[in-house]
Amino acid sequence: MLLACVQTDVQFASVEANLKTVTDTLDQLANQHVELAVFPECMLTGYAFESRSDASAVAVRDNGPEIEKIVATAKRTGVALTVGTLLAEGEQLYNAALLIDGSGIVGRYHKVHLPHLGVDRFVDRGKIPYQAYTLDQSGARVGMAICYDSSFPEPMRVLGLQGADIIALGTNWPVAASRTAEIVPPARSMENHLFFVAANRIGSERGFDFCGLSSICGPDGVELARAAGDEPTILLADVDLQAARNKRIERTPGKHVIDRFADRRPEFYDMITTSLDKPGSR
Repeated sequence: MLLACVQTDVQFASVEANLKTVTDTLDQLANQHVELAVFPECMLTGYAFESRSDASAVAVRDNGPEIEKIVATAKRTGVALTVGTLLAEGEQLYNAALLIDGSGIVGRYHKVHLPHLGVDRFVDRGKIPYQAYTLDQSGARVGMAICYDSSFPEPMRVLGLQGADIIALGTNWPVAASRTAEIVPPARSMENHLFFVAANRIGSERGFDFCGLSSICGPDGVELARAAGDEPTILLADVDLQAARNKRIERTPGKHVIDRFADRRPEFYDMITTSLDKPGSR
């Protein structure tokens, strides 16, 4: 299938302008026969809010007209997508990613790992388990994560164990996180033997400058496409999902064979799920 990673600017607190960017991009990608596009974190709303009330005033709802328009565009173009947004659900406010195709919202994820940064200081922590969702048209299994989540190998491994072929990471990496943009995507793709799409935004927002450096990496950690810097760009990669599904790697048949899933020994990993405030955990 053909993947697209969309590196673009985001207009702060202007849902209408950002929605137009998304729908116009889907139209463009349809002409290239893209099947799945990944957009940045908080694509619809912007990120650098200074209060919960200001963020809530801009947040969309998953049954709102903005999402309905994206669903209609996905149906018309045949392009599925993951898109980031601030999402209001009742009294809750989430930094969310939605997996959407022409049938509607296929899957949703609320950011679990919240840095003391931007709107993440004010949103509610997500409680939806990490899971992979299947796109009917392509059969691709897609797991979602947002920005800081990727700094933790455990949730990426859970998505791999859930059968994800692709991890779609929408992110707002600032310039200070450029090394994360360079190192983390190839590492997470290789250690989980899957495709990893990291869509970072560009531009400036309330004192934050974003570094771009978006990428698409293959199951061997090799970069299939990489943005050179912080210019608007759309990365494309034609991928074979079977390459992510076969976890057994035979570098030299019978002599050098590894399987990073079958070779795990989880009985030795108990400390991973131990909180630091428990006795004996330090």
